[in-house]
Amino acid sequence: MFETLEKAPPDAIFGLMEAYKKDSNPNKVDLTIGVYQDDTGTTPIFRTVKLAEARLLEEETDKSYLSIDGSPEYAAVVQELVFGAGHEITASGRAATAQTPGGTAALRVGAEFIKRIRPEARVWLSDPTWPNHPQVFGAAGLAIETYPYFDSAANAIAFDRMIAALKEIPAGDIVLLHGSCHNPTGADPTPEQWTQIANVIAERGLIPFIDFAYQGLGDGLREDAAGILTLCRPGSEMLIASSFSKNFGLYCERVGAMTVVTPSAKAAQAALSHAKKCIRANYSNPPSHGASIVISILSDPDLRVQWESEVQGMCNRINRTRRLFVKTLAAKGVTRDFSFIERQRGIFSYTGLTKEQAQELREKHSIYILDSGRMNVAGMNAGNIDAVCQAIADVL
Repeated sequence: MFETLEKAPPDAIFGLMEAYKKDSNPNKVDLTIGVYQDDTGTTPIFRTVKLAEARLLEEETDKSYLSIDGSPEYAAVVQELVFGAGHEITASGRAATAQTPGGTAALRVGAEFIKRIRPEARVWLSDPTWPNHPQVFGAAGLAIETYPYFDSAANAIAFDRMIAALKEIPAGDIVLLHGSCHNPTGADPTPEQWTQIANVIAERGLIPFIDFAYQGLGDGLREDAAGILTLCRPGSEMLIASSFSKNFGLYCERVGAMTVVTPSAKAAQAALSHAKKCIRANYSNPPSHGASIVISILSDPDLRVQWESEVQGMCNRINRTRRLFVKTLAAKGVTRDFSFIERQRGIFSYTGLTKEQAQELREKHSIYILDSGRMNVAGMNAGNIDAVCQAIADVL
C-alpha cells in the first residue's frame, strides 16, 4: 500500500512557513501565514482569555462529551455576535448554529451539508480567494466555479464584472462571500456595493455562504458585520462560517461555528438535524475548552467590554501599520502608488508584487510573502518595517 507512495506537495502557505523556520538569516521576516502579531512580533494571548481560563479552571466540573452540535450557550453568543442583540433572525429562531473545530471545519460542515441537501448545487468562489476554499469544497464533492473579484491593474474590486457574473449564476447555486477583510486581497465592498450584491442575490435566488473569519479586524465588530446584515432580509437564507482564531487569539484551540439561516424556526431545526449528521460522520462532537472561553467572555459584561477594547486595539494597530507601510515605502524612494494598501482592511494585503518579485524578496532578503504577492500586514512592526520596505524598494 505504501511502498510506491510519493510525498504530496507541501501546502502553499504552511510550506513557506517551514522554509522560513529553516532560514538562518537573523533578520528574516515572515509575512505569510495569517496570524496576528503585536508591535513586539508576538502573537499575544488576550488578557480576557487568561481571565476566562482562570475562571474555568475554578468552575469546571467535568470533561464529558458535548452534544453533536455543541453548547446551546455557545450558539446563542455566536448568533448575538454576528447579528447583534435582538435581531429579527435570532428573535424568530430562524437561525441554527453548530459549534465546530475552527472556521475551516465550519466551512467543511457547511460544504457537506450542501452536498447532502442540494448535491447539484455549484459553489462560486471569488477570484482570488483563500487557497484552502477550493480544497474544502472540492473534498466535499461539490462542483466549484469562480466569479471575478479583483482588478490587479487598479488594485481594487472589479465590481462591475463581479455583479455581471453574479447575475448569470443559476438560481439555487451557492455564492461564497468574505464577510470582511477579504483574504487574500484585503479589498472589501463598500456599504453601497454590499446593497447591490444583496439585491442580485435576492433577485437571482442564490444562497450566500459567508466566510466570517476576521470580525473586528477591519473597522470594528459591528462595522465588519454590515455586509452580512445587508444580506439579512425577511425570509432570507444563508450559511455563515465563523472563526474565533483572530478576534479571540484562540488559534490553537480551534474555535468556530457554522450558522444556517432559514425562513422559519421549523426549517432551522430541520437544517440543524442534517448538519448534525454531517458532524457525526466527521468528528462526532466539538472540543469544549476554546468555546467555553468565548462563552465566558461574551456572557460577562465586564469581560466583554475589556475584550472589545482588545479587539479594537488590534484593528487600530493593523490600520496604523498600513499607513506607516505606505509612508515608509515613499521615504525609500518608491514612486509606485501604494496608497491602495491604506484602503484595504484586515491583516492581508495584495501588494501588487509579482511572483518573481516575491521570490526575490525571499531568496535575497529573507522577507517571506506568498507568490501571489499577498502579505500579512500584521507581521510588520517598528523593528522590521524599515527592512521590509527597503527590500521591496530593491526588488522594484
